[in-house]
Amino acid sequence: MTDLRLGLYPYRLALRRSWRTARGVLHERAGWLVRAESDGAVGCGDCAPLPEAGTESAGQAMQRLRHWCERTGEGIAGLLAALDAESGAAPAADCALETALLDLSARREGLPLRRLLAPTALDRPAVNAMLGAAATLESRAVEVALARGFRVLKLKLGTGPIAEELRRIQAAAALLSAGANLRLDANAAWDADTATACIAQLAALPIDCLEEPLAIPDDAALGRLQAAAPFSLALDESLAGRADLDPSRLPVRRLVLKPAAVGGLRRTLHLAARAQAAGREVVVTSLVESAAGLWATAQLAAASGSTLAHGLATADWLMADLGAPPVIAQGRIDLPDDAGSGFTPYDGQLKLPAL
Repeated sequence: MTDLRLGLYPYRLALRRSWRTARGVLHERAGWLVRAESDGAVGCGDCAPLPEAGTESAGQAMQRLRHWCERTGEGIAGLLAALDAESGAAPAADCALETALLDLSARREGLPLRRLLAPTALDRPAVNAMLGAAATLESRAVEVALARGFRVLKLKLGTGPIAEELRRIQAAAALLSAGANLRLDANAAWDADTATACIAQLAALPIDCLEEPLAIPDDAALGRLQAAAPFSLALDESLAGRADLDPSRLPVRRLVLKPAAVGGLRRTLHLAARAQAAGREVVVTSLVESAAGLWATAQLAAASGSTLAHGLATADWLMADLGAPPVIAQGRIDLPDDAGSGFTPYDGQLKLPAL
């Protein structure tokens, strides 16, 4: 059996500006860099739990990571099999361990992580710009995003007066070039009447999608809203609350998938394939993670085969990072053909004492 070693390295990364949603405000991202080493090869994963996005708490994540560290004798294959069999209430921790093991495996096999996940993976996944809260949006942010080549610009709703949010959305829409559109996320801020009224006012605008419109994601209400909307509605955080997630029975057109909330790259890829087979759209997004998590999520987005813009342009929100993030040019990430996820920690990031 191959000798496998795991290390956990805590980190805290401040945000350049507050990340505001209807669920709260983030000022930093904190977690653990998970390092897996075997036969001289190293793989990394990121555990940055965010309960409001559907993950476990930091305490639960730490407990789960320690559980896995006690089982390194089972080797890479054994731990991957255990992750398949023992999924539970700590999806961010499980995703981090799996990512480290798959990154390690891809490096040993000389494959980019996306091709380990899916031989037909894309090489240049599209991404959306993340402009923050609609209530405070300035025209300059829209102009900069368009100049950088983004075709989909995402805004958060539910953080200010609805009338002000709609006014700024309309102003942003007036600045869009042909083929560009807005992606909106209400983060479960509204009741059904409010959502109905907002969708009616947005109907004539170039909207790509509206995510999580309802505070209580009732399927009948969501179905009525989707029937009334000329654009896609999507479920994201509320997917975690569905005991038996059957994409074919969802009342909306789109699923937004975060591997740290789903419980791993392979689980997310399987769910994405089921959703696409059922005629649903799929978008993969990050949790404003470090570069270790962002690289893996970008590889997963490419493996999904979805040509929609994914939510991966979040590195600029961090004041500092654990390594260089993927480069975005003209609204796309050019993934390299190098083995592994693409993540390399900056000097010193793995010199902290392991927990």
